Amino acid sequence: MADHESMLTPGDVVLVGRTASVQFTGRSGFAFRIIAVDSRPTYDGWVWLDGYQLDRRGQARQRRRIFVREAGLRPVGVSEKA
Repeated sequence: MADHESMLTPGDVVLVGRTASVQFTGRSGFAFRIIAVDSRPTYDGWVWLDGYQLDRRGQARQRRRIFVREAGLRPVGVSEKA
């Protein structure tokens, strides 16, 4: 386990797909608005995120807590005020 600081912050919107974790195998992944980043140490490069899965219009549809590989996330162009 490693103690590293995440570059993710609440309000960020990222694309979650198979590069973030094998549990997310959908064709194109989904947009996820981060509301909290768990600061507890975990496996190197992995992080627990709390947030909302967004629909195609950027509207929150489902609150989730996910465990992902930070390097596998991609920023997306969805406004925080969408």
